[in-house]
Amino acid sequence: MGGSSSKDSYRQSSLNQRYNQGYSPQSPYAQQQQQQQTYPPPPQQQNYPPQSYGGGVVPLQRTLDRRYSRIADQYNSLEQVTEALAHAGLESSNLIVGIDFTKSNEWTGARSFNRKSLHHIGDVQNPYEQAISIIGRTISAFDEDNLIPCFGFGDASTHDQDVFSFYEEGRSCNGFEEALVRYREIVPSLKLAGPTSFAPMIEMAMTIVEESGGQYHVLLIIADGQVTRSVDTEHGHLSPQEQKTVETIVKASEYPLSIVLVGVGDGPWDMMKEFDDNIPARSFDNFQFVNFTEIMSKSVPVPRRETLFALTALMEIPSQYKATMELKLLGQQTGRSAGRFPLPPPVYGAASFSSKPSFSSKPSRLSSFQQSAPLYPVPEKTMGTAPPESSAFDNQVCPICLSNAKDMAFGCGHLV
Repeated sequence: MGGSSSKDSYRQSSLNQRYNQGYSPQSPYAQQQQQQQTYPPPPQQQNYPPQSYGGGVVPLQRTLDRRYSRIADQYNSLEQVTEALAHAGLESSNLIVGIDFTKSNEWTGARSFNRKSLHHIGDVQNPYEQAISIIGRTISAFDEDNLIPCFGFGDASTHDQDVFSFYEEGRSCNGFEEALVRYREIVPSLKLAGPTSFAPMIEMAMTIVEESGGQYHVLLIIADGQVTRSVDTEHGHLSPQEQKTVETIVKASEYPLSIVLVGVGDGPWDMMKEFDDNIPARSFDNFQFVNFTEIMSKSVPVPRRETLFALTALMEIPSQYKATMELKLLGQQTGRSAGRFPLPPPVYGAASFSSKPSFSSKPSRLSSFQQSAPLYPVPEKTMGTAPPESSAFDNQVCPICLSNAKDMAFGCGHLV
């Protein structure tokens, strides 16, 4: 974690380089950001009664630093957000990125992304690219080696059981710029599937933290939808994917790891907001949900929107970092890591559409790993997260994983 003087020197030089040189108008990322997507206001969401996730345990109450109470009025640039995080006590952080490649990405941009797939690759950055770029620019000053392990989940190779790394040889991306380049390389061949569970990605992050010797990490999960919940799941009960995700978030609080979930697309996000506020029995409050679409649809200039998003996503990081020090989690190895290993970039027997993305594998900075958008057909009707109208092909596909063929008696093995 190093001393504060060396950190300050590194951070200042890093800030000067990133904000004065790395984002010049000639940069391809700067050019893309000049043409950012304009987001319409998100649709009104139905409110549901709160659920309990811990059998009677009183939900944790969030206490936020008062200095962040007037975000939009205080900060006008990402550089100011970075400086605010440093002043609030954040000394060092390593970024891990997890990207949602579930099939619902094809229709949950109907309202917020001009009826295009949220993974559409074009002249304008899609929501995933924007989120990676904004968070990467803000937090990279705290990351001395600038290596970012990047992973995908929810495709036809991982479903709700595994993650894949962006690089087959298992190396991390060198900065968020390379992460964006690699993302654009792998997306066109991906095969979107499901169901959605964040548990494998969180377990992957826990493994990285454990093998790093207990260094502080921030896991950035960018997803288009909530954890899969069957219509047969009774109110007050959790689906298997929800239960596993909740259990893993609780377990992750034993590590110096903060989890930031960024929701892109049309939502709904009611369950994620409950996750943010109501998960009990944790060593510290390690989970933060941010509605990207809601923030980026505000009627303010683009730099102000980016600033608001970055600060909303990261404003709890300093207090969480301090909590890991007070709980003596920092620099410690638990010996209880999930020991998860990522799959290599997926190679499918046959892609269902040549324009659909295929997923690839990404490593970490740990000793176990080496260091170092096509336009989709859009449904005519889109309601919330409902998929497009069924076809004869859809009726032959498992409604849970959205990729495997049904069996007449048992589906493809998923509980429905």
